[in-house]
Amino acid sequence: MARLVFMGTPEFAVPLLDALTRTEHHIVGVYTRPDQPAGRGKQLQSSPIKQLALARGLPIFQPHTLRAPDTVAPLRALAPDLIIVAAYGLILPREVLAIPPRGCVNAHASLLPRHRGAAPIAAAILAGDAQTGVTLMQIDEGLDTGPILMQRAIPIADDDTTGTLTAKLAHLAAEVMLEALPRLLAGEIVPQAQDHARATMCKPIKKEEGLIDWTRPASEIARRVRAFNPWPSAFTFWNGTMLKILRAYASLQPMNAEAGRVLQLGKEIAVACGDGALILREVQLAGKRAMTIEEFARGQREFVGSTVSQTQGKR
Repeated sequence: MARLVFMGTPEFAVPLLDALTRTEHHIVGVYTRPDQPAGRGKQLQSSPIKQLALARGLPIFQPHTLRAPDTVAPLRALAPDLIIVAAYGLILPREVLAIPPRGCVNAHASLLPRHRGAAPIAAAILAGDAQTGVTLMQIDEGLDTGPILMQRAIPIADDDTTGTLTAKLAHLAAEVMLEALPRLLAGEIVPQAQDHARATMCKPIKKEEGLIDWTRPASEIARRVRAFNPWPSAFTFWNGTMLKILRAYASLQPMNAEAGRVLQLGKEIAVACGDGALILREVQLAGKRAMTIEEFARGQREFVGSTVSQTQGKR
């Protein structure tokens, strides 16, 4: 029976920790980010991993950094054989990497070296990739540059969003880690160096990236709608109010209309783009609930024929 330390924070990491708690191994510590203020009341909220650890009675550690000696010492005292990381959110310094004899392994949500960085799932959708997957990587001092231990690929469905794909990859990460764990602990997996020449990087997503530029091709905008669901959502402005586009798909049919014009295309409601049109499926006006485009258009009869834009000015 091995001594494991788990490090993770968001929902993506939950299936993996849950799976590890069902093994014979002893989880001697769970590291997660400090509680963060959330909601209108800015009340402190525990991470999904902390909530699971509390429910399972696991020891929890929430340091602001792993670089300070007073945070490294308690980790060293846990004497882990292996540290398993999944979307933790803190860099592991050299002092931490040297602690476990079997090293530190990260479950990364992409097929490395493609999409290194903070938002690999959204990046795969934005790029129009046909597939993505999970990579178990031996952590080194670089950003997702360590050697590969195991990979598993899955296709990206045409209607996958970051939300749905995150759920799929989270469960895949748990499956792959359980498969690899006995061999990792036995030292039987030979790490394979990444081809750094093929590496791509993705940065953290910012809220303003959700703003739609209707002069772009419809195919690109449709990918942004999927990639930014559930956060920050792809959005535009209509009659001075933010309108989120929650579900939509691209039509490559040429449109004889200015970009941003709302059109009736047979039974469909669409927005003309720089190339083609975005067929709307589900939208949400600021302060209102999400609804199908048919329901929205029945309540907002002036919507078809109007123009949506990148600014809050009424048009």
